[in-house]
Amino acid sequence: MRLVLDGGALVSNWRALDRLSGDASAGAAVKADGYGLGAAEVARRLAAAGCRDFFVAHWGEAQALTGLVDPARLAVLHGIAPGEEAAATAGLAVPVLNSAEQIARWREAGGGRCHVMVDTGMSRLGLNWREDVAGLCAGLDIDLCMSHLASAEEDTAQNAAQLARFEQARQQVAARRYSFANSAGIALGTGYHFDCTRPGLALYGGVPCDELADHICPVMRIETRILQVRHVRAGDSVGYGATFVAQHDMRTATLALGYADGFKRALSSIGAFRNGDARLPILGRVSMDLTCIDLSAAPALGEGDWIAADFVLPEVQAATGISQYEWLTQIGRRFDRIWVD
Repeated sequence: MRLVLDGGALVSNWRALDRLSGDASAGAAVKADGYGLGAAEVARRLAAAGCRDFFVAHWGEAQALTGLVDPARLAVLHGIAPGEEAAATAGLAVPVLNSAEQIARWREAGGGRCHVMVDTGMSRLGLNWREDVAGLCAGLDIDLCMSHLASAEEDTAQNAAQLARFEQARQQVAARRYSFANSAGIALGTGYHFDCTRPGLALYGGVPCDELADHICPVMRIETRILQVRHVRAGDSVGYGATFVAQHDMRTATLALGYADGFKRALSSIGAFRNGDARLPILGRVSMDLTCIDLSAAPALGEGDWIAADFVLPEVQAATGISQYEWLTQIGRRFDRIWVD
């Protein structure tokens, strides 16, 4: 099995998002191992293209990028938990301080340059916008003051409400730069861009909102081998639970791919593979390591041949109800990742 990853498309997506960010510079969220594609390879390509700001969740993720990006422009979004003070002061990256306790922990550890997250309505991480944000941040050497949109991909009044609260926080927190917009937030317009945007999903070929659809290229292609070709007779069932029963004699293939690889059971009987223009439907249930498809439209394919999944992130989200974020980040470790630039 292999993921064929298009480095040119990745860079093209970042450049498009950087351009759409106007006067702001586009950074890159490379947490969750570059959304499953490989953070080191993603960061290396984006840094070479001109990206300067990178965002990870954990200190271990920051350590994995040592030597690839400027540690002063690498942010750890989860901040500093008890016991992480040594990592936070080692110069691997810059912590994003999310609470009064984290701020106190940072000061006690010797402090230095940091980022601050202000919660403007997501009720997740960050200083509550209703609190004395100015008092909590007084004396800190803050590079980025940031917040996070909860519903950027939706037409909702929550976006404007969060923006107003972030503008309020901006008046209270003295920082070199301010950051608010994720991928979909970029499409909300210049008022949401500030100094630095933080795209994630759209870098990797996901399309969080219609406004970005014409700007984003697919990055990932799933390919696997045909393990066996079978001639199934009318009345034979395929796979667990006999959810598919052949209505006529047909030629099928068993593929080396299953839900243990992140190719989810939700695609059972509705997903497909491609051979040129021919669509080859999945037959029955996707199992742990195997998937069966109809080969009727591809008579030349045989055992050992490679075949690509018909897998476009917005389309599989629409078909299954599973978010593009989950599809990307849960791609399995058994794939060879092959970058094509």
